[in-house]
Amino acid sequence: MSALHKHEYILRLGSVAPDFEAETTAGPIKFHEWLGDSWGVLFSHPGDFTPVCTTELGEVARRSEEFAKRSVKVIGISANNLDDHRKWIKDINDFGAQVGPTDVQFPIIADADRKVSYIYDMLDYQDATNKDLKGLPFTIRTVFLIDPKKIIRLTLSYPAVAGRNFDEILRAIDAIQLGDKHRIATPVNWKQGEDVIIHASVNNEEAKTLFPNHTVHLPYLRTTPV
Repeated sequence: MSALHKHEYILRLGSVAPDFEAETTAGPIKFHEWLGDSWGVLFSHPGDFTPVCTTELGEVARRSEEFAKRSVKVIGISANNLDDHRKWIKDINDFGAQVGPTDVQFPIIADADRKVSYIYDMLDYQDATNKDLKGLPFTIRTVFLIDPKKIIRLTLSYPAVAGRNFDEILRAIDAIQLGDKHRIATPVNWKQGEDVIIHASVNNEEAKTLFPNHTVHLPYLRTTPV
């Protein structure tokens, strides 16, 4: 079994996101230093010049202001070198223009040797054929949401055939950030502006003070406008 398949990192919600140094389309970075006090979304791609990835990166570029207003820095990673990345960005921008103005400005990590993909456990172990010409596995479509303390708060993994839904990723960011600000959780299919659930750690007396307009549906289910 190759070293790439002997995984020594177990990343869960609440784990510290591993730090790393890498070359990107925006220059060399040290990941934690690059994040600074911002939230971060790290999302991986099986390879450059692939159709699903081309649509995804264009969508992220078009929604850059939505990430920025949530204090989220976005960084992609793909198992190719910088020259390929730079050529691919032109394709992404050209194709994306069919939907709307598309300008990829966020960095894309060059990870041809899979070093970053390995420490984040983003390699495809299920599909033995999903390899490059050197026999190295490609990455699956993984998303990590990392908070300003460098803690992993959300992970999503998609197989290579399934494109990601960035409406859902932004919705989840809103829910997590709101939960950090208030003692609440969000119900099924929640969207920004809708009522939320009072956290179970808030007793009934506290709820009267903290959420004076709340509604009790069940002893354990209380909702409130934010």
